Amino acid sequence: MSLDDRASTLLTTLVHQYIAQGTPVGSQALMANSGLSISSATVRNVMAELEQLGLIASPHTSAGRIPTPAGYRFFVDAMMTANAFTTSDETDLSTHDLSSFSADTPARMANQAAQTLSQLSHFAGIIATPKRSQIFGQIDFLQLSPMRVLVVMVTPEGDVQNRLLQLEQPYTPSQLTQAANYLNSHFAGKTFEHIRAQLANELAHLQNDVNLLMQQAVARTAESSMDEDALIVKGERHLLDVSEFANNMQRLRQTFDLFDEKTRLLQLLEHTRTAGGIQVFIGGESEVLPYDGVSLICAPYAVNNQIVGTLGVIGPSRMAYEKVIPMVDVTAKLLSRAMQNFT
Repeated sequence: MSLDDRASTLLTTLVHQYIAQGTPVGSQALMANSGLSISSATVRNVMAELEQLGLIASPHTSAGRIPTPAGYRFFVDAMMTANAFTTSDETDLSTHDLSSFSADTPARMANQAAQTLSQLSHFAGIIATPKRSQIFGQIDFLQLSPMRVLVVMVTPEGDVQNRLLQLEQPYTPSQLTQAANYLNSHFAGKTFEHIRAQLANELAHLQNDVNLLMQQAVARTAESSMDEDALIVKGERHLLDVSEFANNMQRLRQTFDLFDEKTRLLQLLEHTRTAGGIQVFIGGESEVLPYDGVSLICAPYAVNNQIVGTLGVIGPSRMAYEKVIPMVDVTAKLLSRAMQNFT
């Protein structure tokens, strides 16, 4: 949608004013803050046109206007096209812990990133961590009791996954060693799908009980590795202090349902991973994020120029986009840089 310069300036001014004050914006305020030399009658005419276009709306009987999801979209797209962002947040981030991640694992680093985004934005910070490897690396068995074994799986990337396996029958230490040696020598570097397809044929010469143990272990480890990305949410309680949520229990409940369900959020983050670059989802704009009054700003992060996950901020649609967008962007870049330590 394109607007002439006057309409674009008035709409941008209205959104700025509404974000800053949280109350409907009237003609006098637009005249005073737009920098345009126009009459109040002209302002009212332009406002009527913008309302017909679905970019602004009149709440209740108020004389002022507020932006609609489409109005926010126009505002955000224009801002991103012009690259009209504040730079102070990059300085804030550079002095924060993000610039020198000290976490000893990628998972803890992801937690740190989500927590920092929440602290800086005063909204909820979210991050989808990389999918676990689908490749078999090395396996070992640690006997905990006659009927319980700890399966220790090391991925090719060096991540260690521990899974408890409840046995159907007891195994001797030598049988556990035999099973581990066979799996490691025959299947290192193979996909779990390939291993499961080959087990029945290639293990025919081994004892049935050891065969069963290996099949159980591979199935249990593959089950874990096939899980969807882990979604980390930090600082959701910040939303309780935001008037748009505190005064609207339905919106608050819908947002917390979004955190609990996770599926929709993961879909949005996955879209960002495939699309690349900063993405802004405005609630109520489409079925992608149907909840009015909620926005999600997210960006992908990468390791060795390969996108591995997505992080972002979720908060009210009435947020300072010019601050939060670069905040998310810089965080993603800093996290990408810090993740190099684990390659």
